[in-house]
Amino acid sequence: MQVAFTNVLVTLLYIIPGFVCCKAKVAKPQHLSTLSAILVYVCSPCMVVWSFMDTERSLKMIGQIMLFFVVSLAIQAVLTFILYGVFRKKFHDVKYRMLTVSFGLGNAGFFGIPIIKALLPNNPEVACFACVYIVGMNMLTFTIGAYCLTGDKKRMTFKKAFLNPPFISLIVAIALYAVDFASVMPSLLGDALGLLNRTTTPLCMIILGIRLASVSFKKLFTRLYVYIICACKLLIFPFACLAIVYFLPLSDVFKAAMFILGGTPCAAVMLNIAEMYDGETELAANCVLLSTLLCVFTIPILNVVSTALFT
Repeated sequence: MQVAFTNVLVTLLYIIPGFVCCKAKVAKPQHLSTLSAILVYVCSPCMVVWSFMDTERSLKMIGQIMLFFVVSLAIQAVLTFILYGVFRKKFHDVKYRMLTVSFGLGNAGFFGIPIIKALLPNNPEVACFACVYIVGMNMLTFTIGAYCLTGDKKRMTFKKAFLNPPFISLIVAIALYAVDFASVMPSLLGDALGLLNRTTTPLCMIILGIRLASVSFKKLFTRLYVYIICACKLLIFPFACLAIVYFLPLSDVFKAAMFILGGTPCAAVMLNIAEMYDGETELAANCVLLSTLLCVFTIPILNVVSTALFT
């Protein structure tokens, strides 16, 4: 539990510079679109490619990674559609739409990759698992996610489900992995790629820090239904994932990764979609920020359960 708590806490500490800079008026919320663009179009693709470059190359490993993509996408889709079926008649109320979309969409990349690598240090493939988890999550984000966040079915764009940075980055990463590009990659290029990969999580947290400084703390911490949404994402969803994969003929690493990645905070992309389509940006920000802060308590719990079941 100490390892999990320490790594989550260290990751969350990156929020402080963004928060302080915003309060000191050095950084402004208006800057977030530029920072987010750098994160999504530069750092995130490097993170995906680096994760594959840093993983043992074998056909078996490719099979495991692709299987993780299929299983994780299926779990996210099935559980999201179950909630959609339960709450769709109440979708006139934004709380139920936010609960539905946030339930399965987690920050498995920017936040999840450093955490999963720290908790499963002897299995570098878990970073690739997180990358393909992100791709499936984005496919759902631009379809059912966009609808739930805006309440408008016209916002469902299947084209963007495939033409987005995580999906394109995954195709490039798999191609480079297949030809063993890591073995011939110039050291300078590898150093640059690794540096941008390591920049991803701090930049994501700094952005969240700026957003945290620009929201009302009263609204952030006093809305009961936001806590309910966070509890569903941080605890109920990962245990639902565990219940699905536990009895399947999959490796312990596979199951542990699915369980822990399922318990990552609400995906920051929820807020991006809400901003793009004039959706419920304030509520989306509250869910993302509060779930990110609360995961310092929930991820250590998940790690204890994972260690007890899979070691």
